[in-house]
Amino acid sequence: MGWKSLLQQRDETEILFWHRSGTLRNLNRSWTIKDTRPDCIGWHQFRIDARKAYWLKRSDTPGELTSKQLGYTIGDRFVGDYAAISSDLAICSERVFCVEPGLDRFTRVSTGRPYENGPLVYHQQEMPVGPEEDVLQAYLDRKNSVSDIKGVHPALDLAFRIESWRRDEIEKRRVEQERLRREEERRQEFAQSLGSAEGRRRVALQDFAEAAKAALAVGGAKYLDHRASHRPNETIVRYELLGRRFEVVCDTKTLQVIDAGICLTDDSTGEKGDQRFSLESLPSVIKEADAKDVLVVFRHVS
Repeated sequence: MGWKSLLQQRDETEILFWHRSGTLRNLNRSWTIKDTRPDCIGWHQFRIDARKAYWLKRSDTPGELTSKQLGYTIGDRFVGDYAAISSDLAICSERVFCVEPGLDRFTRVSTGRPYENGPLVYHQQEMPVGPEEDVLQAYLDRKNSVSDIKGVHPALDLAFRIESWRRDEIEKRRVEQERLRREEERRQEFAQSLGSAEGRRRVALQDFAEAAKAALAVGGAKYLDHRASHRPNETIVRYELLGRRFEVVCDTKTLQVIDAGICLTDDSTGEKGDQRFSLESLPSVIKEADAKDVLVVFRHVS
């Protein structure tokens, strides 16, 4: 190539591959994009002015490629005939751009690069070497291997294993996403249930701690812990209020107070009033008794 061939012609245009950069390259030269950048990755036509390039439009005609290689497509990934084989299947393929829409799995294609060490770009579909259709059927049948198929090229075998692995990973993610969705729905239903007295009692049958925590919070108390009582269907709950710790025995299902842990006896009648209250209302009673300086605690918690 002589120096005259490098001189720019008037109104020169070039079809170049753009890949999210302010710089364009081909096999021999490079330019800086001025003004508007292309609207998508791919082949575009540019007007060239010295070392500057001005985008004109997308190009239906691809530009020149170098370092061409044959192999197989799996979606937007390419497995070349000389791909490095590794137990880590994720690194055995390379992203390929501008793949022709509608290609079936395990289609044999050629690719290349617009410049040295550039992105891998689809070139064209190539003739199959023989067993591609059998490998596709093995994939559809969810076989674990294609070792029983004659003439399978190492790159085709690798493509089969990568595509099968990708399918399994997608299905695992789909199952996990569905599990998370159901859990989130249950969590939201759970949270809504805790907002009502009836709901808190339903929750208590599944998660007593959360129900007790929500119930005590209604009266401004902080749940600390709970344990089973020696009597059936009774639970002992410890909570914090007014900077002190208290203990109450309540019905496990209804959250009704059985033993308030404080004196709630009517002095004139001797009647105990513990069971008039619930975990929601008991903290308010304690606050009122403390304000009147008549709070008497029976169940002391250090």
